[in-house]
Amino acid sequence: MITRGFKTVILTSAAGMLCLASMAGAQASSAMLPAEAFDLSHWKITLPVDENGDQKPDEKSVSQIANYQHSDFFYLNEDAHLVFASPNKAATTANTSNTRSELRQMIRGTNTRIGTHDPGNNFAVEARRSSDMFGAIGGRLEATLRVDHVALNAGDPTARAAHSVVVGQIHAVKFDNTRSGFGYGNEPIKIYYKKFPDHDYGIVFWNYERNLAKDDPNRNDLSVPVFGGNWDMTDDPGEAGIALGEEFSYSINVHRNTMYLTFHNERLGTVVQSRSLVRGADSLDNPYAYGGDSLYFKAGVYNQCSTQTGGGNWYAGCAGTGDWEVDKANGDYAQATFSRITLSDSVAPE
Repeated sequence: MITRGFKTVILTSAAGMLCLASMAGAQASSAMLPAEAFDLSHWKITLPVDENGDQKPDEKSVSQIANYQHSDFFYLNEDAHLVFASPNKAATTANTSNTRSELRQMIRGTNTRIGTHDPGNNFAVEARRSSDMFGAIGGRLEATLRVDHVALNAGDPTARAAHSVVVGQIHAVKFDNTRSGFGYGNEPIKIYYKKFPDHDYGIVFWNYERNLAKDDPNRNDLSVPVFGGNWDMTDDPGEAGIALGEEFSYSINVHRNTMYLTFHNERLGTVVQSRSLVRGADSLDNPYAYGGDSLYFKAGVYNQCSTQTGGGNWYAGCAGTGDWEVDKANGDYAQATFSRITLSDSVAPE
């Protein structure tokens, strides 16, 4: 059901999955929980904290997130918009040096008899073998947000990931046995915002990672500009870019075997793009792209300003102490505020 003319929009998919956009027009305060303004019934969250001391970032499951907020990293502001923040230095997951305050799609909801990596908790493209065993064939993630802050102090500002944050993505499930040519745990899309400290405007772009093994030298990201340039851009984009605090939206619609993308900004207009997920992006890519993978959506803040050094695209040697108050005061963090996050079934492109 779509009720027009109201601030609250409820979408019910054919699978019965309820998606609630933000209650921006409702009277609300920071005392509200995120789950009171957004439907989080098919999400869990990873946070940049390790409060239980297990040397891993804390997670809140679908059942836990319904009654959860973190006053620094995951909370509603006075407009009932959802704030995600993540410092440069904090607990990280096993396969990255980047911190995150980020939602992970959980198609299973609270049914924990279905494993996190099981087909029933993830989606696939239509062409995938046994695609009917998955929780969904394709799907759609839509979000409206503004980026409030990106990390200011990069030891190596020439590293492509410096001063940037990922605000939405599709991730593939990583498996130990990858003889099939899939299961590497790569990303067919990561949506970036990047702004250098001395620029008035930042840029919005997305990267497609060639779906190859970690040790394959061709497993690189292909960067596609949206507003202002891609991650090779070093000049100030001027008004072709997006300022901090300026709202934009994205839609990732995986329908059948193709990823359809729509980006919108009131000032710059709408950008529509697409990419096959069953045909390699170029001659160096997996020839079947992500056609044999198990996939899931993510949304929030994935801070790309790693404190790790070592050169290359990813290790910008960004500043950070691990003390949130100090790091926030120094500008060593990323933050974004979402007024809308919805999940639904895929739709045929117009």
